[in-house]
Amino acid sequence: MANYYLDTPGLKHHLHHPLMKRIVELKERNYADKETYDYAPVDFEDAMDSYEKVLEIVGEICDEIIAPNAEEVDHEGPTVSDGRVTYAAGTQVNLDVVRKAGLMGITMPRRYDGLNFPVVPYIMIADMVSRADAGFENLWGLQDCAETLYEFGNEDQRKKYIPRVCAGETMSMDLTEPDAGSDLQSVMLKATFSETDNCWYLNGVKRFITNGDADIHLVLARSEEGTRDGRGLSMFIYDKRNGGVTVRRIENKMGIKGSPTCELVYRNAKAELCGERKLGLIKYVMGLMNNARLGIMAQSVGLSEAAYREGFAYAMERKQFGKAIIEFPAVYEMVSLMRAKADASRSMLYETARFVDMYKAWDDVSKERKLEPEERQEMKKYSKLADAFTPMGKGMTSEYANQNAYDAIQIHGGSGFMKDYTCERLYRDARITNIYEGTTQLQVVAAIRHVITGTYLAQIREYEAIGYKPELEELKNRLMEMTAKYEEVVAHVTEYKDNEYLDFHARRLVEAAAHCIFGYLLLQDANRDEAFSRSARVYTAYGRAEVDKIHSYITTFDRKDLGFFKIV
Repeated sequence: MANYYLDTPGLKHHLHHPLMKRIVELKERNYADKETYDYAPVDFEDAMDSYEKVLEIVGEICDEIIAPNAEEVDHEGPTVSDGRVTYAAGTQVNLDVVRKAGLMGITMPRRYDGLNFPVVPYIMIADMVSRADAGFENLWGLQDCAETLYEFGNEDQRKKYIPRVCAGETMSMDLTEPDAGSDLQSVMLKATFSETDNCWYLNGVKRFITNGDADIHLVLARSEEGTRDGRGLSMFIYDKRNGGVTVRRIENKMGIKGSPTCELVYRNAKAELCGERKLGLIKYVMGLMNNARLGIMAQSVGLSEAAYREGFAYAMERKQFGKAIIEFPAVYEMVSLMRAKADASRSMLYETARFVDMYKAWDDVSKERKLEPEERQEMKKYSKLADAFTPMGKGMTSEYANQNAYDAIQIHGGSGFMKDYTCERLYRDARITNIYEGTTQLQVVAAIRHVITGTYLAQIREYEAIGYKPELEELKNRLMEMTAKYEEVVAHVTEYKDNEYLDFHARRLVEAAAHCIFGYLLLQDANRDEAFSRSARVYTAYGRAEVDKIHSYITTFDRKDLGFFKIV
């Protein structure tokens, strides 16, 4: 039988990145838990061995259970009756299996019954699960809401809820409303405190809630009477056991059909305040969304990998004019670029995950003791990088997932349009990735300040300073040329000090930075393992052409023509 971990060498490659030793040592506090928990690692090698074993188990589950169930789950989907959701039969099987395997709450500390895994191996599981069934990843992956509960909840709430997540209960984040999509400042679900009962009650409607009938919900609600902006919003914990919330309907979606997307009605639903009042949107949802966006990056990478494999297998098997279609340049170019985009997306995903791991580890340590100046500086560095790489990564990897899914169908020709082939489902599943948890356009809004402030350029310079093998110098020189053009277009746009003009070109500037960064990440992969050389070369050729196109468009664009793009 195949194994989704063992048949994807890139996973092991990224798991054994040099920074992992530092991450694990911080996460494990120099392996202090070994005195209390018999399953805690005694050293770095022991920890890595634990990650490997769990990843192999997941790889097997994905191949033998989740992937075979995916097609039937897509056809059956969840149902709603009397305000409650029933999962598709295959989804319930998947959930039972991952619960029995102990794959829930794995990043949580051992004192709450977690495995204390870093973000990197957790995201690798999300990557594999998404390749098997992207819809199921939405159920399994929402356990990262526990990260927000751990970061911002009080100790009583951690002890009450996190062990339940580790035991297999599901979570949801209830943010969106009929009149508050991307503009979460407009959230109006009302939270009212009862002096008599000494608790909060929630009333209103939430829409487009993934896994909306979950056991434990994090809810954004308006706690401050008379307010209409983000300063009046707080975060609450709702426990399904308390009642008060019903599922009005399940959305009839294009894809990820195994994941119920619900409209919820809150009627005097009892809830607990999570953290402090008024910080729900300003602080807590930002942390929640960044966790979720990293998860969507993993989902995008899994879909890119699946689409590549479907396209490659069909191109090898399908014969036209006496030979396999992969022998035709129009097809082998498409397939090789799909492979390069999947590899580049995965490199970006795990670079971002490492930054998140380093930041979160130091943040956790800071709750136990005061950080030394150099430690605080390191935490700030990785926090900034995580903040910069998350929107760029989410935007680019989700676009590449869509492109790879599109190309997989194109390779299949007319057959790809039929539901007999997996690529048709992948195409539908991929379409949401560049929409939810913030559209690509919103990721650009978040990323552009890191273009202007030089965060991306500074990191590119760090990549440039790495010593590369002689045979990779040519690629490095190409990347340096791309970087010079990126610098030039940034200077060209910013010299006018015109915010509308900057916003107009923001997507192009972020994409130019991304092509440089993705190229350097693949170059580093090739530096450690020559198996990545092909993707590094293919992606750099592609990226250089894209940067040239961006450079040409921006430098020849007449600012007077900006007005013609306005529809109203």
